[in-house]
Amino acid sequence: MLRPRIIPTLLLRNESLVKTVRFRDFTYIGDPANTVRIFNELEVDELFILDISASLENRSPNLRVLADIANECFMPLGYGGGINSLDDAKSIFDIGFEKIVLNTYAERNPKLIEQIAGYYGCQAVVISIDIKKNFFNKKYVRTFSGRNNTYRDPLSWVIEVEKMGAGEILFTSIDHEGTWTGFDFDMVKLLADNVSIPVIAHGGAGTIAHIQKALYESHASAVAVGSMVVFQKQGRGVLVNFPEADKLTKVLI
Repeated sequence: MLRPRIIPTLLLRNESLVKTVRFRDFTYIGDPANTVRIFNELEVDELFILDISASLENRSPNLRVLADIANECFMPLGYGGGINSLDDAKSIFDIGFEKIVLNTYAERNPKLIEQIAGYYGCQAVVISIDIKKNFFNKKYVRTFSGRNNTYRDPLSWVIEVEKMGAGEILFTSIDHEGTWTGFDFDMVKLLADNVSIPVIAHGGAGTIAHIQKALYESHASAVAVGSMVVFQKQGRGVLVNFPEADKLTKVLI
């Protein structure tokens, strides 16, 4: 069994890092390269950088900013946002990133998953799936930073992308994201129990207990955390941090 991972997940917008609540209400966090330096010192295992405006603005990844991040980072890096082709993916890997995270353009052109996985291997391809419930509590896959409802069933889509070559799933509950109230544990478990690839729970982490429940009750292989590692605590100011080793000992077993 692979060791569970806790992955800080940073949101890039207009060359700065921000944090959102339910994909809205942007709070400025800081400079990307400076923030990465702090995570180097905290010795985290892995880091995700997600550009939340690239697809909305119909633009390619900002390679200059990403190169600055990669040059500062000592840990494995994953990047998502605006990756629309195999050439886009090549540019990201050439900079020094180990994984690419596909969302909007994977849904619009599912063969992109096969192309990139065929070239770089399944382990390098993470499919990000954003889910939001409607007025009737029906949950659908969303794209374009949550703005577009695809009307895809989450479980069906996860099973489909696994067959196409996805190596991991990054599942984000839009309704929980940035709220500190816990993950969508039921959906995490549903997805994790129906695919053989790792499912990373994201959206809503506020305590170590939330992380533990996602890993051991909902069967996530990893958790992605945002607010917990960029704020002092809920409602307090920015402070880049990571849970202390003694607090994680009982979780990462």
